[in-house]
Amino acid sequence: MDLRKLKTLIDLVSESNVSELEITEAEGKVRIVKSAPVAMAAPVTYSMAPAPVAPSLVPAVEVAPAPVVAAAPAAPAGHTVKSPMVGTFYRASSPGAKAFVEVGDTIKEGETICIVEAMKILNEIEADKSGTVTQILVENGQAVEYGQPLYVIE
Repeated sequence: MDLRKLKTLIDLVSESNVSELEITEAEGKVRIVKSAPVAMAAPVTYSMAPAPVAPSLVPAVEVAPAPVVAAAPAAPAGHTVKSPMVGTFYRASSPGAKAFVEVGDTIKEGETICIVEAMKILNEIEADKSGTVTQILVENGQAVEYGQPLYVIE
């Protein structure tokens, strides 16, 4: 249906008492629904009187200050290997296989340490530094974000 024909139908519905029109043609289906006219109401003004204040009969209660909580956890010591993409983190090449690395393993730069699945593609993530794995910061099968820390290497 061309644009001129559609505009003509809209104009006809808006100028008539018809509230709904549905047309099916070979090119497709069009449904035009006219909304009810909104009546303009007179503006309403409100005035707020101050509320009377009653004397308090409840004794005052001391409230202990809330404990201070650190805003962010401390950054782990050592080199952090971060996710280069958004995806799903896997520690092994398949569900029953041995993990690429465990805490305490010594790894070399370029060695595969995990897989991040993104858009059905398994991407091997390599260590960008040699050292000993001191922490694994992500659970197997967990979704990871770009730049999210995965491992700590010292």
